[in-house]
Amino acid sequence: MEWRSDRSLQLRMGLTLAFVLLLPFAFAYVMLFLLNTVGLELLEFATERPWNGEFYVDPLLLVGAVVVGFAAQYALGDRVALRSVGARRVDADERPELHAAVTRLSSQLDLPVPDLAVSRTDVPNAFTVGRSPASATVVVTTGLLDRLDAEELEAVLAHELAHVKNRDVTVMTLAFFLPTLTYFVAMAAYVVLQGVFHVLGGFRHADDDGAKGLAVAIVVLTVSAILTLAVSAAFWVGSFLFFRLLSRYREYAADRGAVSLTGNPGALASALRTLDETMTELPDDDLREQDGGLEALYVAPIDAPQFGADRDLISRDVFPATHPPTEDRIERLREMDRGLESR
Repeated sequence: MEWRSDRSLQLRMGLTLAFVLLLPFAFAYVMLFLLNTVGLELLEFATERPWNGEFYVDPLLLVGAVVVGFAAQYALGDRVALRSVGARRVDADERPELHAAVTRLSSQLDLPVPDLAVSRTDVPNAFTVGRSPASATVVVTTGLLDRLDAEELEAVLAHELAHVKNRDVTVMTLAFFLPTLTYFVAMAAYVVLQGVFHVLGGFRHADDDGAKGLAVAIVVLTVSAILTLAVSAAFWVGSFLFFRLLSRYREYAADRGAVSLTGNPGALASALRTLDETMTELPDDDLREQDGGLEALYVAPIDAPQFGADRDLISRDVFPATHPPTEDRIERLREMDRGLESR
């Protein structure tokens, strides 16, 4: 098969970037609206006097803050990802066959040879991170290296390099900015709520004036924290849903890219089957260690029912899965295989 640019993937990446760029501003102005409505009412309630004027954010300052956030995500995203799974970069002396395979495949795609990193875990998987093709790092686990034969491993590496060629690795790195931002804002609001409940014990020892002041403070903090938590959660859900919709389609595109590179769809289908079957046999604790926010980047999904009914409810009914069904991917690969055989 000949390598072809996927226009549908490019369109999805463009829409995702536009969505991710706009949402931080929408989030900031929704919070500003709440400050100027509910927030001013709370101030009047707390101080027992009217408040004139309104809160204001300089648009240039907001643009600067968003740019800094994206720049930090762009610069540090790959390091954070590698650290989260305990991956260590390896050179050609440590893994000569692995380096040789990646070098050969990269040459076929006219790509710079990416760095290689290995994560010591029994969970068989692989993913790629990086700001650009020149700074990409392909990560494989020891579980993957132990379970796949040479052809299957080559197919998985080709799949990961297809992500680099399609440049969706860069988009996925940036797309995590808003979910990360809103998650931390929501967590800060949750911590404030915890603190409010903690100080409720102060009512026992406060006089009338102190109790009144404490009650006012608790009301103000509780309402503020609940509103912040609700808005942050809503934006987190929205951005994460959009992020996952891109992550699903890009897997099909990378599967097609791997086949065009290796000409061996059966090897990738066999590798996906092996990974899928192995996941169900591994302890939940091992799987959770690899499920720290990077699940959308893996070649094979790990947010599957083996985590139990409660997690399955959260993963499938509230959020779309990070990957298309493995059976669908395997069937598409088999169709490609039949197409190649008929030529």
